[in-house]
Parts: sequence; C-alpha cells; structure tokens
Amino acid sequence: MSNVDVLPLVGSEAPEAAVPCCPPLTERPLTAEEAVRTAAMFKALGDPVRLRLFSLVAAHEGGEACVCDISDVGVSQPTVSHHLKKLKEAGLLASERRGTWVYYRVEQSVLAAMGQMLRHYGA
Repeated sequence: MSNVDVLPLVGSEAPEAAVPCCPPLTERPLTAEEAVRTAAMFKALGDPVRLRLFSLVAAHEGGEACVCDISDVGVSQPTVSHHLKKLKEAGLLASERRGTWVYYRVEQSVLAAMGQMLRHYGA
C-alpha cells in the first residue's frame, strides 16, 4: 500500500463521514468501486448549473456562501436547491443552517484530492 493521499467521498447517508476513494490515476487502475465513487463527483460537476454553483461557492469571500448570495444562476430556487443537494451528496460541498439561511462551503480535502488524482496524469 502506498502513502499517497486518497480522494475522500462523503456518502449521502452520513454527510459528515469521509470515505477514502482512490489514488492518483497513474499509481494503479481504479477498482470498480473507486470508479463509481469518483465518477459521482465528476458527474455532479458535469452539469453547467452545478459547476457554476460550485464555482460561486469556491470563489466566495471567506470560502463559504449563503444560498441567498448564489441563487441567481438562471434557474428557479427549487432547481438551485436540487443542484446544491447533488453537489453535497457527491461530497463536494458541506452545508450549515444558520437561522433561515443555509451556508455552503467547498470540501477542500475533496477538491485537493481530485486535483491530486488528476495532477500526475500526463506529466
């Protein structure tokens, strides 16, 4: 077993518990289970509205954004909520309710691990 960073994935049944996913692509082929978990993250980012929401949260001052600050992406509020839920289920975002608003932040460990996984490819 190597000592490389692994890609964590937050399961929808236990959002607070990170589950290791996979090593960099150049280390070894992914197992079927690793491929399924990793594909869920990339699939979540494969939708333009989700990618835009993810980037709005990531670029927001302080590293977190109130849903009230990122809702103007050209779709209705229920659709925004749906997309944020999908990003959260994929382990890309975490959320916290404060009063009547929900604040989202990028799961930095997941983002770093996704970059690590792809960084060595083609190098």
